[in-house]
Amino acid sequence: MQQFTVPQFIDVEDKIFGPVTARQFSIMIGAVGPIFLAYKLADFALFVFIAILIGGTAAMFAFVRINGQAFHYFVLNILQTLRRPSRRLWYKSYTNASLQDFLNYEKQNVKDKLDAEDNKIEKKVISNTRIRDLSLLVNTGGYFKV
Repeated sequence: MQQFTVPQFIDVEDKIFGPVTARQFSIMIGAVGPIFLAYKLADFALFVFIAILIGGTAAMFAFVRINGQAFHYFVLNILQTLRRPSRRLWYKSYTNASLQDFLNYEKQNVKDKLDAEDNKIEKKVISNTRIRDLSLLVNTGGYFKV
């Protein structure tokens, strides 16, 4: 039989710079662009506010893990949950004919159960000697018959 090696640790991302993965590095590099634009176009107070906002969001998406999954998967799961309703209701209206059919079906079911109970076959009570004889027959392979 041919053996195959099973890959392990498939949920661990490859590291490129020490503990930083390629995904984390690309997110942080992507955040540097808007921060640089804010530095060039805004005054210092607005720049600090934008830098903290964009840098904090980028750091959160890059480094935060919730229940072992990356933060962007967590956000996607929240958005999908909010889009779909959590309670499913089924409003079925019954007509009088369908209710009557249902009641007739239930009556027939009860009648069939009662008929089945009347036609039950009584089981024979097996005594200890009969069990011992059957055991001897099975254990000896049929050599000793009682």
